[in-house]
Amino acid sequence: MRLLIALIFPWFAFFTIGRPITGILNVSKVEPTVSRLSLSGWLPAAIWAAYAVSQFHTDQKIRRAFGR
Repeated sequence: MRLLIALIFPWFAFFTIGRPITGILNVSKVEPTVSRLSLSGWLPAAIWAAYAVSQFHTDQKIRRAFGR
């Protein structure tokens, strides 16, 4: 579900994984001059969010494996 959110609303995906400052940076830094609806700004933001969600799931699996 988070991956789908990352693809549709990239900035919101960071809030769901507990990284709100990164979510704000995603909105402000990735695309300061181009409209959020354009492909030139949305695509890098979606890729960044999808990668972050993937890393979040990997970190959770590692924590479970070590019992923390």
